[in-house]
Amino acid sequence: MSEYDRRDTKKIIRPGSTIGVLGGGQLGRMMALAGRAMGYRFITLDPTVDSPCGQVADRQIVAAYHDIEAARMLSEQSDVITYEFENVDAEVTELLMEESYVPQGSRLLYITQHRLREKQAIESAGVKVAPYAQIASSAQLREELQRLGTPCVLKTATGGYDGKGQWVIRSIDEADEAYEEISRAGTELVLEQFIDFDKEISVIAARSPRGEVKAFPAAENIHVNNILHLSIVPARMDEAVQQEAEQLAIQIAESLNVVGLIAVEMFVTHEGELYVNELAPRPHNSGHYTMEACKTSQFEQHMRAICNLPLGSTELLTPVVMGNILGQHVEPAMDWIMQPESEQVGSGITAKLHMYGKQEAKDNRKMGHLNVLAPSVDEALQWIEASGIWSTKE
Repeated sequence: MSEYDRRDTKKIIRPGSTIGVLGGGQLGRMMALAGRAMGYRFITLDPTVDSPCGQVADRQIVAAYHDIEAARMLSEQSDVITYEFENVDAEVTELLMEESYVPQGSRLLYITQHRLREKQAIESAGVKVAPYAQIASSAQLREELQRLGTPCVLKTATGGYDGKGQWVIRSIDEADEAYEEISRAGTELVLEQFIDFDKEISVIAARSPRGEVKAFPAAENIHVNNILHLSIVPARMDEAVQQEAEQLAIQIAESLNVVGLIAVEMFVTHEGELYVNELAPRPHNSGHYTMEACKTSQFEQHMRAICNLPLGSTELLTPVVMGNILGQHVEPAMDWIMQPESEQVGSGITAKLHMYGKQEAKDNRKMGHLNVLAPSVDEALQWIEASGIWSTKE
C-alpha cells in the first residue's frame, strides 16, 4: 500500500486543534499567525531560541532537527504536523510518519530534496524541464557540455538555495574548475542547459487530502544576486501563458498527490514556452503577495489544505508588488515606517510591512517583506523605486 493510499482523505483537523511545525523560521511564523486567526494552536521545533515561529506559537521545543526525542515530543503534542522547509532529516520524517498525522507525507520530501528525482517527477507529470544530465566526473561533464552546449549550470543534487551550490559554465574550458569546486559538496551533481528566458515566474498550488486543488495567480519574479527581490502580480506577460502556467502547477500537484502547498518555479522563454525549474513543497517567498492581495493568503490556504478544510478563493483583489527586505534594507524600512502616513505612500497606494522577528540583520538575510498594493503594477514599481528602501541592493 502506498503512502498516499494510507492517507485519511476524510479526516478533518478542526479549529482548536494543535498544529506542530517542524522548523521555526519566517514561513512557520506566518503559518502560525494565519492559523491562530482560525483558532488553531501551534507548537514548533527549532534549534534557535526565540525563533520567528516560536515567538508566535504556543510553545517552542528548542532542539536540533535530527533530535529523535524532540521529534517524538512534537508528535505527542500535535494533532497534525507540517513542515516549513524541505531539508527534513529522513529518520525524523520516518518517525513522524509512524507516530503522527503528517498529511503531506514523506514522498514529496524525498522527491524535492534531490534535483534529479525532482526533474524525473516533473517529466512524469507531463511537464517540461530544461535538458539535463547527471554528472559523475570531470570527463563526463566535458562530454555533456559538448552535447548540451554552453552556457550550462552545474548544480549539487541536494542542498543549495539562493544561488548556492551551483556554477554557471560559460565555456567548456571552465569544466575542470567547476567540477572540482561543486563536487566538494560530496553529493550527486546535475548539469542543466541554460534556458534563454524572458521571465522567471512561480505559481503556488494547494491540494487537500480530499483532492480539491486550486492555484494562485502567477507571480513574475525579479532576482538580485540570486535572491528574490520583487514578485510582481499580475505578471507582465500574455494572459494565455499565465493560465497555462497555473494549469501546469495544478497538473504537478495532482500528479504528485500533493497535500498542502507546492510552489512551482518556471522559466518563460521569449517564445512563451514554459520550463519548470524547481519545486518547493511549502509556502514560498514569492507567494507572500497573497497576504493582502488575494481573498485567501498562501498561509491560510496551507492550513486549510493540511487540515482538510475546503480551500479558500485564490482570486486576486488588487495589483501588488512584493519586495523582500534583506538585512541591508532594514534601517531604510524602519525610517519609512516612522514617517507620517501622508509621506509613506502616494494616492491610491497601500504598503504593508511584515517583519520576521529575526535577532540579527545580516546583509542578504531575509528579514521581512513589504507588499505594495496599487491600481497597477507600474505604479507599485514606481513607488518602490521612489521609497529609497531598496536603493542599496548589493
